[in-house]
Amino acid sequence: MSFKRQDNHKKKSVPDSWRRPTGGHSRARLEKKGAVPLPKAGYRTPKSERGKHPSGFEEVLVHNVSELEQLDDGEAARIASKVGGKKKEQIIEKADEEEIKVLNRGDY
Repeated sequence: MSFKRQDNHKKKSVPDSWRRPTGGHSRARLEKKGAVPLPKAGYRTPKSERGKHPSGFEEVLVHNVSELEQLDDGEAARIASKVGGKKKEQIIEKADEEEIKVLNRGDY
């Protein structure tokens, strides 16, 4: 669920990113009926899904081709930022062969 800032639809200058309502007569702060929902513990993600990529895979940081071979099912590779172009291309080719999902493919 995405929580939006109170009254963000009324003014263009108010972004929709969540901020806690602070006004004295604020319907949202007082949690009145019909007001925007506030983040609470009840909205928490199930334990089995926490920390995963939105695609449902566990992220594993990969620096070279040999680390790519150690991935299990349900894991996806994220190529480290320090890896250069040549090695990144090799990792992506190997991932395509083994049908492993690469989260940050870029233009390769």
